[in-house]
Amino acid sequence: MVRVRQRSLAFLRAPALHAALAGFVSALGQAPWGLWPLTLVALAVVMLVVARAPGPSAGFWCGWAAGAAGFGLAMVWIIEPFFVEPDRHAWMAPFALILMAGGLALFWGLAAAFAVWAVRAMVARLWLFALGMLAMEALRGHIFTGLPWAMLGHIWIDTPLAQLAALSGALGLSALALGLSAGVATLWLRLRRGQQVRAVLVGLVMLAVAGGGWFWGHARLEAPGPEDRALRLRLVQPNAPQALKWDRHFAEMFYYRHLDLTAAASADGRAPDVVIWSETSVPFFLDNPMDGLRLASEAAGGAALILGIQRREAGPGGGVQYFNSMAVLDAAGDLEAVYDKHHLVPFGEYVPVLGPLAEWLGLDWVSGFAAQALAGYTAGPGPRLLDLGERGRVLPLICYEAIFPRHLRTAQRPDWILQITNDAWFGEWIGPFQHLAQTRLRAIEQGLPVVRAANTGVSAVIDARGQIAQALGLNEMGHVDADLPGVLEPTIYSRFSDTLWHLLLLAGVLAALVRGLRENRLTRRAQRASRI
Repeated sequence: MVRVRQRSLAFLRAPALHAALAGFVSALGQAPWGLWPLTLVALAVVMLVVARAPGPSAGFWCGWAAGAAGFGLAMVWIIEPFFVEPDRHAWMAPFALILMAGGLALFWGLAAAFAVWAVRAMVARLWLFALGMLAMEALRGHIFTGLPWAMLGHIWIDTPLAQLAALSGALGLSALALGLSAGVATLWLRLRRGQQVRAVLVGLVMLAVAGGGWFWGHARLEAPGPEDRALRLRLVQPNAPQALKWDRHFAEMFYYRHLDLTAAASADGRAPDVVIWSETSVPFFLDNPMDGLRLASEAAGGAALILGIQRREAGPGGGVQYFNSMAVLDAAGDLEAVYDKHHLVPFGEYVPVLGPLAEWLGLDWVSGFAAQALAGYTAGPGPRLLDLGERGRVLPLICYEAIFPRHLRTAQRPDWILQITNDAWFGEWIGPFQHLAQTRLRAIEQGLPVVRAANTGVSAVIDARGQIAQALGLNEMGHVDADLPGVLEPTIYSRFSDTLWHLLLLAGVLAALVRGLRENRLTRRAQRASRI
């Protein structure tokens, strides 16, 4: 009994457990909670635990535990697609969450191990851990096709500090969060050591940075904005649950719901110039629409119609390729432009490596959830603008593509950004709101309005400062009529992207690596000398 009690006490005192609890709390700054002060304090606790680690291995497990708990909460929505067809996929849900959270937590663990290995002083470890975390935020946005979801900087999206993204992007917001958390941890250490003067200096610097950014962001939000364009948009939100969306008993009903919402009279009597439907909004293929596109164009009543649709074409070797696409119909109902989604969701729209093999073997449970063929969708050629004449140059994004800032860099600047998405895959609580928040961040970074049509919501018209001008809430059926917001001057971030951040992070990590190698070499020499 005594041994059991001792083991229980040892477990409760384990640094990795403390890190995990703090990591869990740190996720509460993300949408839909938005409790960013908790994130700053929780991250400071994680940093203190890592800084006290006796070695790189212990530091790794503390960082990994914190990351696993944090991502486990922030990305719990990842299990939702597995319950669309629970009889086939529900058994995979816990494995998906564990692998996702545990895999992303590796980035935190590696940053922690590096900081503990490179320096001995606790304050230096705090700040090096923050630097390593920022480098890992940048890395995970690119490696293995990238997943910059639940970045630490996303906690600021509902605050004036989000406006700093116009200067520095999401990485700059993450740097602010990490820097303030490291400052909180440093302040705590200085006070514990009786270094009140240094503690006051740290507090003043933190106050100046956070207060200055908050004031600048607030001033930017309050400054006169550009006038709306005389382009009336209608966003159609049919609210088709994913479990019923492709059911043959409901698919036709949802299609006619689109037609009714498109043809409905507007509240102010103004007819829309452009009607926008969500991702994969119709139950037929672009290459075989029958009367589907004609009826849709007639419902639009002379307005241009932009809709999400799947299409097929002959592929190499005589096979068939499937694309997740966006089609534009002009006022006469003729096909004006087509965009094919180029950044596909791994395991959602294609299965890396195993997709073609699964198709050959007939293993339908291996296929991507959203794809109409076992091998999955084929990726389009890349980002491109759609020139819609007097309706402007549009940058199209389909669903997942909106979380990648790099996909918004084109040779010519667009007049507006259009995202169509089917967030019914993401559930009804966390995922859709996080996706919306990231879309708002893209507007701030580029100084451009973003128009977002979502199947189950949230459909929104977002101005060039990331503020929602008009919206239709989650799980509501209806339409949004709004004028297209105006455009701001190109932002600093839109001109330079993350290039400067990547260079600074590379220089910082290399400098820390050199210092770590030197410090460890000196330690080994001292140990050999002590043996002699």
